[in-house]
Amino acid sequence: MKKKIDLTDMRIVLLAAGLCCFLWGSAAPAIKIGYRLFQIEASDTASILMFAGVRFLLAGVLVIGYHSLVNGRWILPPKGAGMAIGSLALSQTALQYLFYYVGLSHASGVHSAIIGGTNVFFSILCASLIFRYEKLDMRKIAGCVLGFLGIVTVNLGGGGWEDGFTFSLLGEGFVLTAQIFYALSGALIKKHAKRFDVVTLSGYQFMAGGALLLLAGAVCGGSLAGAVGPSAFVLLFYMGILSAIAYTLWGVLLKYNPISRVAVFGFMNPMFGVILSAVFLGESRQALNRNTLAALVLVCVGIYVVNKEKKT
Repeated sequence: MKKKIDLTDMRIVLLAAGLCCFLWGSAAPAIKIGYRLFQIEASDTASILMFAGVRFLLAGVLVIGYHSLVNGRWILPPKGAGMAIGSLALSQTALQYLFYYVGLSHASGVHSAIIGGTNVFFSILCASLIFRYEKLDMRKIAGCVLGFLGIVTVNLGGGGWEDGFTFSLLGEGFVLTAQIFYALSGALIKKHAKRFDVVTLSGYQFMAGGALLLLAGAVCGGSLAGAVGPSAFVLLFYMGILSAIAYTLWGVLLKYNPISRVAVFGFMNPMFGVILSAVFLGESRQALNRNTLAALVLVCVGIYVVNKEKKT
């Protein structure tokens, strides 16, 4: 008889969350490489939306296809799940990635990775102030302040505070906005997972959100016809698998654990993102400068403080 995996076991949570964070950390460099392989310019918003749409439509098909294979039948959306799938498709896929993909085309992979780490703070604030899943105390407020100081620091000029603050609304601003929708979607997953299978919700919301992005891009005149070689489609397939595994697994963890307990591992997101952007995008100078390192420390310490268990 197979031993059932305990999804509340901290070792299992660590391994699963670590895999999710590594995959998400690879997303920023993968997207920017994708822009180059598909010859998409930063100003071509319509093609950017199509690129995002194909990725998430593929992710949804992969999730539902695998889930159906395991269950021996095609899994259909559960009765009464339309509102849940629609709200998740809008917040987790369509709006989050509209802002993230456009923002990433105007910001570096390193900056985007560090700003992406703030989703932990938004998740805590959303869970505390909007959905009332947990209480907001001074420890969490202090952690959030440290994290947002990290955003300020990473956007300072090369000389530090004396060089002033450089912040692009279409770049860092849009990446930051995407984290708000990420936090909202995490709280919605926690809510809807009480009634519906989280894997089924994940798959169908990917399909719906991806189709919405793809349709919007196509209507606005976007195109992916500029793909250069098979490597472009291999990358797109990897990004579909990335989303299918990471978001589904993260959703399962959120179902069986408090949001704070899972969110604490989000500190690995900016670390993986900075390292992988330095390696694959050649942003090693930006990754190793004092502002970036200081921001990375502030974000990671802030996440630790937010989620540090009180001594009893």
